[in-house]
Amino acid sequence: MLKRVGGEINPEGAVITIGEADFPVPFPLGLEFNSPAHGNWNIVHTGMLMPEAIQIYVCADNCMRGVVLTAAEMNAADRFSFVTVEEENLLNGNLEDVTIEGVTDVLNKLEKKPKAVLLFTVCLHHFLGCDLDRVYEELGTRFPEIVFVRCFMDPIMQKHGLTPDQKLRKAMYDPLITKEPDPLTVTLVGSDFVLDESSDIKRLLRSTGHTLRELPACKTWAEYQQLGSAEIFVSCYPPAKYGAAMLTERLNRTHLYLPGCFDYGEIKEEIRNLIKELQAGWSREDTSNTKCADITSEEIEAFCQREITLCEDSINHAKSIIGGTPVVLDYLYHPRPLGLAKLLLEHGFHVTTVYLDSISPEEKPAFDWLKLHHPDLELRATIQTKMRVLPRGTEGKVLAIGQKAAWFSGSRNFVNMVQGGGLWGFDGIRGTMELMTEAFLEEKDPEDLIVRKGWGCESCI
Repeated sequence: MLKRVGGEINPEGAVITIGEADFPVPFPLGLEFNSPAHGNWNIVHTGMLMPEAIQIYVCADNCMRGVVLTAAEMNAADRFSFVTVEEENLLNGNLEDVTIEGVTDVLNKLEKKPKAVLLFTVCLHHFLGCDLDRVYEELGTRFPEIVFVRCFMDPIMQKHGLTPDQKLRKAMYDPLITKEPDPLTVTLVGSDFVLDESSDIKRLLRSTGHTLRELPACKTWAEYQQLGSAEIFVSCYPPAKYGAAMLTERLNRTHLYLPGCFDYGEIKEEIRNLIKELQAGWSREDTSNTKCADITSEEIEAFCQREITLCEDSINHAKSIIGGTPVVLDYLYHPRPLGLAKLLLEHGFHVTTVYLDSISPEEKPAFDWLKLHHPDLELRATIQTKMRVLPRGTEGKVLAIGQKAAWFSGSRNFVNMVQGGGLWGFDGIRGTMELMTEAFLEEKDPEDLIVRKGWGCESCI
Protein backbone atom coordinates (compact mmCIF):
# COMPACT_ATOMS: atom_id res chain seq x y z
CA MET A 1 0.00 0.00 0.00
CA LEU A 2 1.33 3.44 -0.92
CA LYS A 3 2.03 5.87 1.89
CA ARG A 4 2.31 9.63 1.67
CA VAL A 5 5.89 10.88 1.91
CA GLY A 6 6.47 13.60 4.48
CA GLY A 7 4.48 14.68 7.48
CA GLU A 8 5.11 13.75 11.09
CA ILE A 9 6.56 10.36 11.98
CA ASN A 10 4.87 8.42 14.76
CA PRO A 11 7.68 7.60 17.22
CA GLU A 12 5.88 4.53 18.58
CA GLY A 13 8.22 1.56 18.67
CA ALA A 14 11.31 3.77 18.80
CA VAL A 15 10.60 6.01 21.80
CA ILE A 16 9.10 5.01 25.14
CA THR A 17 9.20 6.05 28.79
CA ILE A 18 10.93 3.69 31.16
CA GLY A 19 7.72 3.48 33.13
CA GLU A 20 6.06 1.83 30.13
CA ALA A 21 9.09 -0.17 28.95
CA ASP A 22 9.46 -3.93 29.16
CA PHE A 23 12.61 -5.59 30.42
CA PRO A 24 14.96 -6.58 28.81
CA VAL A 25 13.75 -5.64 25.30
CA PRO A 26 11.88 -2.29 25.30
CA PHE A 27 11.59 -2.02 21.50
CA PRO A 28 10.30 -4.45 18.85
CA LEU A 29 12.92 -6.27 16.79
CA GLY A 30 13.04 -5.83 13.03
CA LEU A 31 14.88 -4.06 10.24
CA GLU A 32 17.76 -2.07 11.70
CA PHE A 33 19.26 1.37 11.13
CA ASN A 34 22.96 2.10 11.53
CA SER A 35 23.76 5.65 12.63
CA PRO A 36 26.99 7.43 11.58
CA ALA A 37 28.41 7.11 15.11
CA HIS A 38 31.25 4.61 14.54
CA GLY A 39 33.50 4.94 17.57
CA ASN A 40 32.65 1.49 18.89
CA TRP A 41 35.30 -1.16 18.26
CA ASN A 42 34.58 -4.06 15.94
CA ILE A 43 36.31 -7.40 15.41
CA VAL A 44 38.99 -5.88 13.18
CA HIS A 45 40.01 -3.31 15.79
CA THR A 46 40.02 -5.87 18.60
CA GLY A 47 41.98 -8.42 16.59
CA MET A 48 44.74 -5.88 15.97
CA LEU A 49 45.54 -5.93 19.70
CA MET A 50 47.37 -9.25 19.33
CA PRO A 51 51.03 -8.31 18.72
CA GLU A 52 53.06 -9.74 15.84
CA ALA A 53 49.90 -11.18 14.30
CA ILE A 54 47.97 -10.57 11.09
CA GLN A 55 44.33 -11.02 10.17
CA ILE A 56 43.08 -12.93 7.11
CA TYR A 57 39.41 -12.81 6.13
CA VAL A 58 37.92 -15.38 3.76
CA CYS A 59 34.66 -14.05 2.37
CA ALA A 60 32.79 -12.53 -0.57
CA ASP A 61 33.44 -9.02 -1.90
CA ASN A 62 30.32 -7.47 -0.40
CA CYS A 63 31.28 -8.55 3.14
CA MET A 64 34.90 -7.60 2.61
CA ARG A 65 34.29 -3.88 2.10
CA GLY A 66 33.64 -3.02 5.72
CA VAL A 67 36.54 -4.91 7.26
CA VAL A 68 38.99 -3.72 4.61
CA LEU A 69 37.98 -0.11 5.26
CA THR A 70 38.32 -0.59 9.00
CA ALA A 71 41.87 -1.85 8.66
CA ALA A 72 42.73 1.00 6.29
CA GLU A 73 41.11 3.64 8.47
CA MET A 74 43.17 2.59 11.47
CA ASN A 75 46.35 2.58 9.37
CA ALA A 76 46.80 -1.16 9.86
CA ALA A 77 46.36 -2.39 6.29
CA ASP A 78 49.82 -3.99 6.44
CA ARG A 79 48.48 -6.44 9.02
CA PHE A 80 45.34 -7.30 7.06
CA SER A 81 44.85 -9.68 4.12
CA PHE A 82 41.87 -11.37 2.50
CA VAL A 83 40.83 -14.27 0.31
CA THR A 84 37.85 -13.57 -1.94
CA VAL A 85 35.23 -16.30 -2.32
CA GLU A 86 33.59 -16.41 -5.76
CA GLU A 87 30.23 -17.89 -6.73
CA GLU A 88 31.90 -20.79 -8.55
CA ASN A 89 33.62 -21.78 -5.30
CA LEU A 90 30.20 -22.29 -3.76
CA LEU A 91 28.83 -24.22 -6.72
CA ASN A 92 31.88 -26.48 -6.97
CA GLY A 93 31.86 -27.27 -3.28
CA ASN A 94 35.55 -26.61 -2.75
CA LEU A 95 35.41 -23.93 -0.06
CA GLU A 96 37.92 -25.85 2.09
CA ASP A 97 40.49 -25.81 -0.73
CA VAL A 98 39.82 -22.16 -1.52
CA THR A 99 40.41 -21.27 2.13
CA ILE A 100 43.56 -23.38 2.50
CA GLU A 101 45.17 -22.35 -0.77
CA GLY A 102 44.19 -18.69 -0.40
CA VAL A 103 45.70 -18.42 3.08
CA THR A 104 48.79 -20.32 1.92
CA ASP A 105 49.25 -17.89 -0.97
CA VAL A 106 48.98 -14.90 1.36
CA LEU A 107 51.55 -16.29 3.80
CA ASN A 108 53.99 -17.36 1.09
CA LYS A 109 54.07 -13.80 -0.22
CA LEU A 110 55.05 -12.32 3.16
CA GLU A 111 58.72 -11.53 3.64
CA LYS A 112 58.40 -12.07 7.39
CA LYS A 113 56.01 -14.65 8.78
CA PRO A 114 53.75 -13.56 11.65
CA LYS A 115 53.70 -15.29 15.02
CA ALA A 116 49.95 -15.79 14.65
CA VAL A 117 47.20 -15.56 12.05
CA LEU A 118 43.71 -14.59 13.08
CA LEU A 119 41.79 -16.49 10.39
CA PHE A 120 38.22 -15.27 10.00
CA THR A 121 35.73 -17.62 8.38
CA VAL A 122 32.25 -16.35 7.58
CA CYS A 123 28.57 -17.20 7.13
CA LEU A 124 29.29 -19.08 3.90
CA HIS A 125 31.42 -21.57 5.79
CA HIS A 126 28.42 -22.28 8.02
CA PHE A 127 25.93 -22.47 5.17
CA LEU A 128 28.04 -24.98 3.20
CA GLY A 129 29.15 -27.03 6.18
CA CYS A 130 32.82 -26.32 5.55
CA ASP A 131 35.16 -28.75 7.32
CA LEU A 132 37.04 -26.20 9.39
CA ASP A 133 38.94 -28.87 11.29
CA ARG A 134 40.49 -29.97 8.01
CA VAL A 135 41.30 -26.36 7.10
CA TYR A 136 43.15 -25.63 10.34
CA GLU A 137 44.86 -29.02 10.43
CA GLU A 138 46.26 -28.56 6.93
CA LEU A 139 47.37 -24.99 7.56
CA GLY A 140 49.04 -26.06 10.79
CA THR A 141 50.93 -28.75 8.88
CA ARG A 142 52.07 -26.32 6.18
CA PHE A 143 53.08 -23.59 8.63
CA PRO A 144 53.99 -25.24 11.94
CA GLU A 145 55.75 -22.10 13.17
CA ILE A 146 52.53 -20.05 12.98
CA VAL A 147 49.64 -20.16 15.44
CA PHE A 148 46.28 -20.12 13.66
CA VAL A 149 43.52 -18.53 15.73
CA ARG A 150 39.96 -19.59 14.95
CA CYS A 151 37.90 -16.44 14.43
CA PHE A 152 34.48 -15.84 12.95
CA MET A 153 32.67 -13.11 11.05
CA ASP A 154 29.21 -14.63 11.06
CA PRO A 155 26.53 -12.00 11.71
CA ILE A 156 23.84 -14.62 11.08
CA MET A 157 24.70 -15.81 14.58
CA GLN A 158 24.39 -12.30 16.07
CA LYS A 159 21.00 -12.83 17.74
CA HIS A 160 21.50 -16.39 18.94
CA GLY A 161 24.26 -17.77 21.13
CA LEU A 162 27.68 -16.21 21.26
CA THR A 163 28.35 -13.17 19.09
CA PRO A 164 31.43 -12.89 16.81
CA ASP A 165 32.77 -10.36 19.31
CA GLN A 166 32.49 -12.80 22.23
CA LYS A 167 34.04 -15.59 20.19
CA LEU A 168 36.97 -13.38 19.22
CA ARG A 169 37.64 -12.25 22.78
CA LYS A 170 37.88 -15.93 23.70
CA ALA A 171 39.95 -17.02 20.67
CA MET A 172 42.58 -14.30 21.14
CA TYR A 173 43.73 -15.98 24.36
CA ASP A 174 43.70 -19.56 23.04
CA PRO A 175 47.41 -19.41 22.05
CA LEU A 176 48.49 -18.70 25.63
CA ILE A 177 50.76 -21.49 26.85
CA THR A 178 50.27 -22.88 30.35
CA LYS A 179 52.90 -21.39 32.64
CA GLU A 180 53.76 -21.73 36.30
CA PRO A 181 51.35 -19.33 38.01
CA ASP A 182 52.92 -16.22 39.50
CA PRO A 183 51.09 -15.11 42.67
CA LEU A 184 52.29 -11.54 42.04
CA THR A 185 50.69 -11.30 38.59
CA VAL A 186 47.10 -10.49 37.65
CA THR A 187 45.94 -10.43 34.01
CA LEU A 188 43.07 -8.33 32.69
CA VAL A 189 41.29 -10.26 29.93
CA GLY A 190 39.18 -9.17 26.99
CA SER A 191 39.21 -5.37 27.20
CA ASP A 192 40.02 -3.15 24.22
CA PHE A 193 41.57 -0.45 26.40
CA VAL A 194 44.09 -0.51 29.23
CA LEU A 195 42.77 0.55 32.60
CA ASP A 196 43.61 4.09 33.66
CA GLU A 197 46.66 4.22 35.93
CA SER A 198 44.45 5.85 38.57
CA SER A 199 41.78 3.13 38.42
CA ASP A 200 40.96 1.44 41.70
CA ILE A 201 42.20 -1.95 40.46
CA LYS A 202 45.63 -0.66 39.47
CA ARG A 203 46.08 1.36 42.64
CA LEU A 204 45.14 -1.59 44.84
CA LEU A 205 47.39 -3.98 42.95
CA ARG A 206 50.33 -1.57 43.21
CA SER A 207 49.78 -1.30 46.96
CA THR A 208 49.98 -5.08 47.33
CA GLY A 209 53.03 -5.53 45.12
CA HIS A 210 51.17 -7.10 42.20
CA THR A 211 51.74 -6.56 38.48
CA LEU A 212 48.75 -6.13 36.17
CA ARG A 213 49.20 -7.41 32.63
CA GLU A 214 46.85 -6.33 29.81
CA LEU A 215 46.69 -7.35 26.16
CA PRO A 216 46.34 -3.76 24.82
CA ALA A 217 49.69 -2.96 26.49
CA CYS A 218 51.54 -5.86 24.85
CA LYS A 219 53.95 -4.91 22.06
CA THR A 220 55.64 -8.27 21.41
CA TRP A 221 54.67 -11.93 21.25
CA ALA A 222 56.83 -12.60 24.32
CA GLU A 223 54.88 -9.99 26.30
CA TYR A 224 51.65 -11.53 25.07
CA GLN A 225 52.69 -14.97 26.33
CA GLN A 226 53.39 -13.50 29.77
CA LEU A 227 49.65 -12.92 30.12
CA GLY A 228 49.33 -16.62 30.89
CA SER A 229 51.52 -16.44 33.98
CA ALA A 230 48.85 -14.84 36.16
CA GLU A 231 47.42 -16.48 39.24
CA ILE A 232 44.22 -14.47 38.86
CA PHE A 233 42.46 -13.41 35.65
CA VAL A 234 40.07 -10.46 35.74
CA SER A 235 37.48 -9.44 33.16
CA CYS A 236 35.69 -6.09 33.34
CA TYR A 237 33.99 -5.75 29.93
CA PRO A 238 30.80 -7.86 29.64
CA PRO A 239 31.57 -9.42 26.20
CA ALA A 240 34.88 -10.67 27.65
CA LYS A 241 33.31 -12.68 30.46
CA TYR A 242 32.80 -15.87 28.43
CA GLY A 243 36.34 -15.93 27.05
CA ALA A 244 37.87 -15.26 30.45
CA ALA A 245 35.89 -18.11 32.00
CA MET A 246 37.02 -20.51 29.25
CA LEU A 247 40.64 -19.40 29.61
CA THR A 248 40.81 -19.84 33.36
CA GLU A 249 39.13 -23.24 33.12
CA ARG A 250 41.77 -24.34 30.59
CA LEU A 251 44.68 -23.00 32.67
CA ASN A 252 43.13 -24.01 36.00
CA ARG A 253 43.30 -20.48 37.39
CA THR A 254 40.93 -18.11 39.18
CA HIS A 255 38.58 -15.83 37.25
CA LEU A 256 37.05 -12.69 38.73
CA TYR A 257 34.33 -10.85 36.82
CA LEU A 258 34.48 -7.24 38.01
CA PRO A 259 32.34 -5.21 35.60
CA GLY A 260 32.56 -1.45 35.60
CA CYS A 261 29.56 0.15 37.26
CA PHE A 262 28.26 3.30 38.96
CA ASP A 263 26.91 1.83 42.21
CA TYR A 264 28.92 2.40 45.37
CA GLY A 265 27.79 -0.83 46.99
CA GLU A 266 28.63 -2.95 43.96
CA ILE A 267 32.07 -1.39 43.61
CA LYS A 268 32.80 -2.04 47.29
CA GLU A 269 31.82 -5.69 46.89
CA GLU A 270 34.02 -6.08 43.81
CA ILE A 271 37.00 -4.61 45.67
CA ARG A 272 36.38 -6.98 48.59
CA ASN A 273 36.30 -9.94 46.18
CA LEU A 274 39.54 -8.83 44.53
CA ILE A 275 41.38 -8.45 47.85
CA LYS A 276 39.99 -11.79 49.05
CA GLU A 277 41.38 -13.60 46.01
CA LEU A 278 44.72 -11.81 46.28
CA GLN A 279 44.99 -12.89 49.91
CA ALA A 280 44.05 -16.45 49.01
CA GLY A 281 46.79 -16.52 46.39
CA TRP A 282 49.38 -15.31 48.89
CA SER A 283 48.23 -17.89 51.43
CA ARG A 284 48.58 -20.72 48.90
CA GLU A 285 52.17 -19.64 48.18
CA ASP A 286 53.00 -19.37 51.91
CA THR A 287 55.11 -16.31 51.16
CA SER A 288 56.85 -14.30 53.85
CA ASN A 289 55.73 -11.04 52.25
CA THR A 290 52.41 -10.30 53.90
CA LYS A 291 51.54 -6.90 52.46
CA CYS A 292 48.40 -8.26 50.83
CA ALA A 293 47.38 -10.41 53.78
CA ASP A 294 47.68 -7.37 56.07
CA ILE A 295 44.74 -5.63 54.38
CA THR A 296 41.88 -5.98 56.85
CA SER A 297 38.15 -5.58 56.35
CA GLU A 298 38.34 -2.34 58.32
CA GLU A 299 41.03 -0.99 55.99
CA ILE A 300 39.00 -1.92 52.93
CA GLU A 301 35.98 -0.16 54.38
CA ALA A 302 38.05 2.93 55.19
CA PHE A 303 39.48 2.96 51.66
CA CYS A 304 36.00 2.76 50.14
CA GLN A 305 34.63 5.50 52.38
CA ARG A 306 37.46 7.83 51.38
CA GLU A 307 36.81 7.03 47.73
CA ILE A 308 33.07 7.65 48.10
CA THR A 309 33.73 11.02 49.75
CA LEU A 310 35.96 11.99 46.81
CA CYS A 311 33.26 10.81 44.40
CA GLU A 312 30.62 12.91 46.13
CA ASP A 313 32.88 15.96 45.96
CA SER A 314 33.49 15.35 42.25
CA ILE A 315 29.78 14.87 41.54
CA ASN A 316 28.83 18.01 43.44
CA HIS A 317 31.50 20.00 41.61
CA ALA A 318 30.20 18.80 38.24
CA LYS A 319 26.62 19.55 39.26
CA SER A 320 27.57 23.09 40.29
CA ILE A 321 28.86 23.72 36.76
CA ILE A 322 26.32 21.78 34.68
CA GLY A 323 23.34 22.78 36.76
CA GLY A 324 19.93 21.99 35.29
CA THR A 325 21.14 21.53 31.71
CA PRO A 326 19.41 18.54 30.08
CA VAL A 327 21.62 15.44 29.95
CA VAL A 328 21.25 12.61 27.43
CA LEU A 329 23.42 9.49 27.41
CA ASP A 330 23.86 6.21 25.55
CA TYR A 331 24.92 2.60 25.94
CA LEU A 332 27.98 3.10 23.74
CA TYR A 333 29.65 5.30 26.36
CA HIS A 334 29.43 2.55 28.95
CA PRO A 335 27.79 -0.91 29.23
CA ARG A 336 25.79 0.37 32.24
CA PRO A 337 23.87 3.40 30.87
CA LEU A 338 20.94 2.96 33.25
CA GLY A 339 23.31 2.73 36.20
CA LEU A 340 24.86 6.02 35.14
CA ALA A 341 21.42 7.59 34.70
CA LYS A 342 20.47 6.44 38.19
CA LEU A 343 23.62 7.93 39.75
CA LEU A 344 23.07 11.26 37.99
CA LEU A 345 19.37 11.47 38.83
CA GLU A 346 20.07 10.62 42.48
CA HIS A 347 22.36 13.65 42.57
CA GLY A 348 19.99 16.09 40.94
CA PHE A 349 21.15 16.08 37.32
CA HIS A 350 18.45 16.66 34.71
CA VAL A 351 18.72 13.40 32.77
CA THR A 352 16.03 13.31 30.08
CA THR A 353 16.91 10.48 27.69
CA VAL A 354 18.88 7.24 27.52
CA TYR A 355 19.68 5.80 24.09
CA LEU A 356 19.77 1.99 24.06
CA ASP A 357 18.26 -0.95 22.22
CA SER A 358 18.18 -3.61 24.92
CA ILE A 359 18.88 -3.82 28.63
CA SER A 360 21.56 -6.01 30.15
CA PRO A 361 20.49 -8.39 32.93
CA GLU A 362 23.15 -6.65 35.02
CA GLU A 363 21.05 -3.48 34.82
CA LYS A 364 17.84 -4.99 36.21
CA PRO A 365 18.20 -3.28 39.63
CA ALA A 366 18.83 0.12 38.00
CA PHE A 367 15.93 -0.45 35.59
CA ASP A 368 13.55 -1.25 38.45
CA TRP A 369 14.71 1.78 40.46
CA LEU A 370 14.29 4.16 37.53
CA LYS A 371 10.93 2.67 36.65
CA LEU A 372 9.74 3.39 40.18
CA HIS A 373 11.37 6.77 40.88
CA HIS A 374 11.66 8.32 37.39
CA PRO A 375 8.97 6.68 35.22
CA ASP A 376 9.06 9.61 32.77
CA LEU A 377 12.70 9.00 31.82
CA GLU A 378 12.71 8.61 28.05
CA LEU A 379 14.27 5.59 26.36
CA ARG A 380 15.14 5.93 22.67
CA ALA A 381 16.30 3.19 20.34
CA THR A 382 19.39 3.65 18.19
CA ILE A 383 18.86 0.93 15.56
CA GLN A 384 15.09 1.13 15.10
CA THR A 385 14.41 2.28 11.52
CA LYS A 386 12.27 5.24 12.60
CA MET A 387 15.35 6.79 14.18
CA ARG A 388 16.60 7.47 10.65
CA VAL A 389 13.77 9.92 10.02
CA LEU A 390 12.69 11.13 13.45
CA PRO A 391 13.78 14.73 14.06
CA ARG A 392 17.28 15.06 15.47
CA GLY A 393 18.53 17.90 17.61
CA THR A 394 17.07 19.73 20.58
CA GLU A 395 16.40 23.32 21.52
CA GLY A 396 18.98 24.91 23.76
CA LYS A 397 22.13 23.45 25.21
CA VAL A 398 22.23 19.72 25.87
CA LEU A 399 25.05 17.69 27.43
CA ALA A 400 25.45 14.35 25.64
CA ILE A 401 27.38 11.45 27.17
CA GLY A 402 28.45 9.21 24.31
CA GLN A 403 28.66 9.43 20.54
CA LYS A 404 25.19 8.12 19.72
CA ALA A 405 23.62 10.49 22.22
CA ALA A 406 25.56 13.32 20.57
CA TRP A 407 24.46 12.37 17.06
CA PHE A 408 20.78 11.89 17.83
CA SER A 409 20.54 14.98 20.03
CA GLY A 410 22.64 17.17 17.74
CA SER A 411 24.72 18.33 20.71
CA ARG A 412 28.18 19.82 20.28
CA ASN A 413 28.79 19.46 24.02
CA PHE A 414 29.44 15.76 24.32
CA VAL A 415 31.67 13.20 26.01
CA ASN A 416 33.59 11.43 23.27
CA MET A 417 34.35 7.97 24.64
CA VAL A 418 33.16 4.40 24.06
CA GLN A 419 32.89 1.10 25.94
CA GLY A 420 33.89 2.61 29.26
CA GLY A 421 37.35 3.56 27.99
CA GLY A 422 39.82 2.76 30.75
CA LEU A 423 37.50 3.85 33.57
CA TRP A 424 36.71 1.56 36.49
CA GLY A 425 35.31 1.78 39.98
CA PHE A 426 35.23 4.88 42.16
CA ASP A 427 37.91 6.46 40.02
CA GLY A 428 35.72 5.72 36.99
CA ILE A 429 32.89 7.73 38.52
CA ARG A 430 35.19 10.66 39.11
CA GLY A 431 36.56 10.32 35.59
CA THR A 432 33.05 10.48 34.19
CA MET A 433 32.35 13.66 36.15
CA GLU A 434 35.52 15.25 34.79
CA LEU A 435 34.62 14.28 31.23
CA MET A 436 31.10 15.67 31.67
CA THR A 437 32.42 18.96 33.00
CA GLU A 438 34.94 19.28 30.18
CA ALA A 439 32.28 18.48 27.58
CA PHE A 440 29.92 21.06 29.07
CA LEU A 441 32.54 23.80 28.91
CA GLU A 442 34.10 22.98 25.52
CA GLU A 443 32.27 22.26 22.28
CA LYS A 444 33.39 19.52 19.86
CA ASP A 445 32.65 18.87 16.21
CA PRO A 446 30.48 15.71 16.01
CA GLU A 447 30.62 15.65 12.22
CA ASP A 448 34.37 15.15 12.45
CA LEU A 449 34.80 13.00 15.56
CA ILE A 450 31.99 10.49 15.78
CA VAL A 451 32.26 9.24 12.20
CA ARG A 452 35.80 7.99 12.85
CA LYS A 453 35.92 4.22 13.18
CA GLY A 454 37.35 2.86 16.39
CA TRP A 455 37.63 5.50 19.12
CA GLY A 456 41.26 6.04 20.06
CA CYS A 457 42.66 4.38 16.93
CA GLU A 458 44.70 6.07 14.24
CA SER A 459 42.58 7.17 11.31
CA CYS A 460 43.06 7.97 7.65
CA ILE A 461 40.36 10.64 7.85
